[in-house]
Amino acid sequence: MTQDPSPLTVGIISLGCAKNLVDSQIMAGVMLTENITIAAVPEDADVLLVNTCSFINDAREESIEAILDACALRDEGRPRAVVVTGCLPQRYRQELADSMPEVDAFVGLDGLETIGSVIRKAVEGDEAPLDIAPTSHRVYEPRLPALSLTGGPFAYLKIGEGCNHPCAFCAIPSIRGRHRSRPVEALVAEAEQLLASGIREINLISQDTTSYGRDLEGVDLSRLLRALGGIGGEFWIRILYGYPSLVTDAVLDAMGEVEQVVPYLDIPIQHSHPDILKAMRRACTHRAVQHLPARVRERLPGATLRTTCLVGFSGETREHFVHLLDHVREAKYDHLGAFAFSPEEGTAAENLPGRPRSETAERRREKLMLAQQEVVATHVDRLVGSEDMALLEAPGEERECWLARTRRQAPDVDGITLVTGVADDSEAGELIPVRYTGGADYDLFAESM
Repeated sequence: MTQDPSPLTVGIISLGCAKNLVDSQIMAGVMLTENITIAAVPEDADVLLVNTCSFINDAREESIEAILDACALRDEGRPRAVVVTGCLPQRYRQELADSMPEVDAFVGLDGLETIGSVIRKAVEGDEAPLDIAPTSHRVYEPRLPALSLTGGPFAYLKIGEGCNHPCAFCAIPSIRGRHRSRPVEALVAEAEQLLASGIREINLISQDTTSYGRDLEGVDLSRLLRALGGIGGEFWIRILYGYPSLVTDAVLDAMGEVEQVVPYLDIPIQHSHPDILKAMRRACTHRAVQHLPARVRERLPGATLRTTCLVGFSGETREHFVHLLDHVREAKYDHLGAFAFSPEEGTAAENLPGRPRSETAERRREKLMLAQQEVVATHVDRLVGSEDMALLEAPGEERECWLARTRRQAPDVDGITLVTGVADDSEAGELIPVRYTGGADYDLFAESM
């Protein structure tokens, strides 16, 4: 009779975005079904798994630092092995393996389901072959669909993988591959299990959620929203990471008609000036960017809009930046993130001429964020006295207030809402009605109704 392999504990260090966190969940599910336990404190585990990001230079530096720290711990006697996964080994494969021989094993994006066997070989001292395809093509179904590593009553549902957009500044398509969608039935089944486990907010994510279904017959994002709403019950569905020109009327109609879908859209515009959008290879988004805020708010009154802007792109002049600044002031996005352009190796923008100095780009970023602060202040003033729903996440230190988020706030990026007057017997995961009373910076204050 074959014995089960000896138990091991693995500590997961998951870096980067929510999409990467889902990959960590996929691997955690594989390990848990193969007699490997996930350690509550990563540093106490038999194996440290570092799931890396390589989207931009800062992310790469963070990933390298985490890997080196993990290897230093191993050299002190704990853990026994270090395994590196994610975008960094996928992007740099042999180069990374050659430069970091201290790592016990590397796993690419198409090898997530091999993680259990790779870990056991690493612990046993066997040299793991570097078997990473140049471009990822897999799309995964989780072994444990109810597993969420967010630590709160919300989860991320990855509806697709990869990206077809040729953005000049972005290396993601070369790392993650072409877009491919998961079947509607599989996504509904996973959502049902997440909800049964106590999750009350499902955040739809992908490299581009609005491309969902374009590789499947008769399927699009609006159909998925309606199918998820068909589960029934009180919970939230939130759409993250969309593309401006793919926000269709059908999607907006479904958002308005499916009661579980919160009126919130995360649509990175990157810029507003047609010259810069053309240089970014996003020229098809120019008209969509112009009209998106008014169009969404007309069809979904009270909708919350989040966007991301990239300043200092090659060729951006002062006039181009002023165009973006004026757009942001006029569009009045509810949430906005801004980044200074940094050329990525292997992308079309790597060697484009006319790049503003880094100091200029940083000044523009700061000026854009100051303008956004003024927009946010006017939004907060308008919100005072209005009503909304809030998802309770955790009690405050003295239980005088709860840390929560309203429908206006996505996890991790939009701040929190501090809610007072919550019933003593309330629990995390409850959806309660609140009335806004104010705000500070990007956080909001509210009272339970």
